[in-house]
Amino acid sequence: MRLVTIALMVLIAWVQAELWFGKAGVAHVLEKRAELQALQEANAAARQRNDRLQAEVSDLKEGLEMVEEKARSELGMTKPDELLVVLTPGK
Repeated sequence: MRLVTIALMVLIAWVQAELWFGKAGVAHVLEKRAELQALQEANAAARQRNDRLQAEVSDLKEGLEMVEEKARSELGMTKPDELLVVLTPGK
C-alpha cells in the first residue's frame, strides 16, 4: 500500500511540474497570450490603415468620375478622340 501512495505522489508531482514548467505550462500560455495581444493590435492598426486607404481610393475614383460627368453635361467638354452630338427636340 505504501508503494501505491508513493507512486501516486510521484505521478501528481510530475503532472504539477508539467503544468507549471512544461511545454504547455502557465509561463508558456502567458507568453502566447501576450504575443496574441500584440498581433491583434497590429492587425487592428493595419485594418484601420487599409480602411483609410480604401476610402481614399474610392474618393479619388468617384471624384474624378463626378468631375468628368459635370464637365460633359454642363460645359459640353469632350475627350480628344470623341465627337459631341447634341440632339434638340423637334417640333
